[in-house]
Amino acid sequence: MSITVNIYYTGQNGNAVKFAEEMVSSGIVKDVRNEKGNLKYEYYFPMDDKETVLLIDRWENQEAIDFHHKSPMMEQIAELRKKYKLKMRVERFEND
Repeated sequence: MSITVNIYYTGQNGNAVKFAEEMVSSGIVKDVRNEKGNLKYEYYFPMDDKETVLLIDRWENQEAIDFHHKSPMMEQIAELRKKYKLKMRVERFEND
């Protein structure tokens, strides 16, 4: 059973897209994708909401998510979220 987490990052003046771009250019996305248990870490851009970015984040199990949440990357991600003044909305799904 895997776990999928959809995270909607919303900001103003294109900040959500800038956040996603910096996540990629800084290497954080590559590092997360290389973490044990990560199955997917992809950004999507809703056509009807130019101020929101959707992250689809899939993990093998809860242990992999817990390990990720304790990693130094989480502090980097939080700092970028603060830098771009983003709000988050999270949805979680358990997949068979």
